[in-house]
Amino acid sequence: MIKKYLAQPLQFLVLVAALFWGSSVFAIYAADIKESAPSRYVVKKGDTLWDISGFYLDEPWRWPELWIKNTQIENPHLIFPGDVLVLSFTDGVPFLTLEKQKQKFVLSPESKRKDKNSAIDVLPWTLLEPYIGQSWVVSADDYIVLPKVLGNGEGSITFANNDVLLTKQSERSEEQLYITRNMGSIRDMEGNELGVQLNHVADAEVLIDELDSEWLIQVKNNKREVVQGDVLWNAPEYDRESLVLKPAENATGHVIGGFDDHYLFGKFDVIIVDLGSDEVSPGSVLGIYAQGPDIVGKKKPKYVEKSDTALRSLEEGETVSQPAIKMGELIVFSVFDSVSYGIITRSKKSIKRGFVVGKP
Repeated sequence: MIKKYLAQPLQFLVLVAALFWGSSVFAIYAADIKESAPSRYVVKKGDTLWDISGFYLDEPWRWPELWIKNTQIENPHLIFPGDVLVLSFTDGVPFLTLEKQKQKFVLSPESKRKDKNSAIDVLPWTLLEPYIGQSWVVSADDYIVLPKVLGNGEGSITFANNDVLLTKQSERSEEQLYITRNMGSIRDMEGNELGVQLNHVADAEVLIDELDSEWLIQVKNNKREVVQGDVLWNAPEYDRESLVLKPAENATGHVIGGFDDHYLFGKFDVIIVDLGSDEVSPGSVLGIYAQGPDIVGKKKPKYVEKSDTALRSLEEGETVSQPAIKMGELIVFSVFDSVSYGIITRSKKSIKRGFVVGKP
């Protein structure tokens, strides 16, 4: 399944800013390079920056450090299929150079124009497409005031493409107007509501906006049937170039769910974490950690959850906290006020709700 995704055509270019670009100190040494790292690697169509980074480093987000002081090319992140990466060492310091593969053209009356390859993506874009521009999280207060689909002149309760509907007016701009559906509240580990998840149902085109408090809209590009009670949402454009790989140094949170009705998640699954725009940004890399329950009891050790203060007070002996063990990594790609969407890029074991996320 993963190979199928990676074989999909590249669709856009994401530029990845260097973490320490311009620094005078190398942060990567020979010991950081994997023993299995290739001395030469030909970039293939379908490769991603994250995959190639994994050939050389156990910490793929440190990829830009391999290019420090390399003045051979203007932008080391514009890597194309057919390029050859060459690994070299100087005084024990590893670095990568780029050996371009020149294309040959034969001029003839029947020659055809050959399109230039697109630069490789940071991540397999086909994995993110179902979520970017298709799902958003808004606060409960913002959701309450979103205009609802009221109905149509035929008294129907479900609506399809090109149907004309009456809705409440929106205070937002009419551009990029979507019909969305409430998929439920997102809650943190204590049960506090962090927001409401909205999924894209259809696009909406405003036909009449001169009524006192309503609009007539037409359903466009519907992905599923529109129903009474769906709401209009003017979603912001997704800035693809905002996906800049960097470790999240000071953010700590939890996995609080996923997009599928699964209990366990693995590589390339999309999960939701309780970190908002004040703590992370698109491209933030987080480690995923599992921490077992505390152990308490002098005579007979018992497991005890942190919230179970009653049991703690009854048991004798000190409480032992288990260490957090790293289970994987994720990259945040969409950020909202209180939560973020992230894709699991590596996992040793299954990931589940309650796992800790933090510095990778």
